Amino acid sequence: MHRFFGKVTTAITALILSLPVLALAAGGGGAPIVIVADSRKLTGIMSWWANLYNESHLYFTLLTIVIIPVVGVIFGMLTDLILHVIGIDLKHRDLAEH
Repeated sequence: MHRFFGKVTTAITALILSLPVLALAAGGGGAPIVIVADSRKLTGIMSWWANLYNESHLYFTLLTIVIIPVVGVIFGMLTDLILHVIGIDLKHRDLAEH
């Protein structure tokens, strides 16, 4: 019985807390919002990137998903190279926990 009242109390509390959100979402009737990138003063790769965003959110998303890990790998390899050049070897280090 105690569990039942706990669940009911939780449901009522969630409903009360979500009422302001539901009231704001019920507005309707307004004009749809168009989100675009301002590419008027951009040139080169930045212009291409903004135009890609404006033309196709799907292609922009897919390209972003591909680019982020590739850039991460490049930065990681570059950091590893720089650390190796300055004499820091992270591959053969002694662990302080042992």
